[in-house]
Amino acid sequence: MVSGNALRCGMQRIMALAAYLAVTYLRPMKSRGFTYWRDGKAWLGYLDGFPGYLTQGDSLEDLKEHLVSLLEDFDSGDIPCVRHHGELRIA
Repeated sequence: MVSGNALRCGMQRIMALAAYLAVTYLRPMKSRGFTYWRDGKAWLGYLDGFPGYLTQGDSLEDLKEHLVSLLEDFDSGDIPCVRHHGELRIA
């Protein structure tokens, strides 16, 4: 027979796992535009709005992985002095 304490501990673990899975797999996907081209065997590209931060990959999928990594670096603040693009409205 399972004690009440063991049952509570088991339920807490199940709830923690459910919360982790919900955050990891059910969060909404974000999208971000990027510009890319092929130059010989390399795929080159940059995130739209950040043309000064060019990256490359061996395939289009590899390039996309590098672009996601670059975006994560931007968000974390690991890259100092990131130049941003903006638009002005002029009357």
